[in-house]
Amino acid sequence: MRLTDVVKNLIILNVAIHLIFVLFFPELKNWLAFHYPGIEGRYGSGFEPFQIITHMFAHDGYSPISTHLLFNMVGLYFFGPPLEALWGPKKFLFYYFFAGFGSLILNVFINFIQNDPSIMWGASGAIMGLIIGFAYYFPRQKVSLLFPPITLTAKQMAIGLIAIDLGLGLFSNGTGIAHFAHLGGALFGFILIQYWNKFGSRL
Repeated sequence: MRLTDVVKNLIILNVAIHLIFVLFFPELKNWLAFHYPGIEGRYGSGFEPFQIITHMFAHDGYSPISTHLLFNMVGLYFFGPPLEALWGPKKFLFYYFFAGFGSLILNVFINFIQNDPSIMWGASGAIMGLIIGFAYYFPRQKVSLLFPPITLTAKQMAIGLIAIDLGLGLFSNGTGIAHFAHLGGALFGFILIQYWNKFGSRL
């Protein structure tokens, strides 16, 4: 599968934003992450409305090489093009952002219940939405993982990732990973697919 246009531009934008802020404006990089209203100053900056969007393009780490960014872009590279080819650019981009916003909504809700004002950043929720979409439309497609080095079907991989995020989100004391953000992206992506199946899409 060739690298499709929207996927290519999303990868370029994510990498460019990371490098620009790490190399030239490191003191402002944290500003792009989503901060909870009412806790200004705790993490070096406060809530701004633009963070609802920018958090999806800012990734953890202050080195030019970020494993957070790397894994997300690998996921976008492999799971994005088949869905963009299936849906078309507009529908794909809408799905990507819908899953990303759903990721934010669920994570904010859970963190509010847990009184945890941790900042949130990264495209992981949107990528998890892509994984769910890929598994839905290509459930038997073989996927070879790097960690651990095993081969699964797309459906098995999606179920496994959901189970891991749910388990760690509920029972871990803190991994530094927004597991419920991943689950939010998966949930909202699945809901949108079901909506399109029932009512269609004008995109």
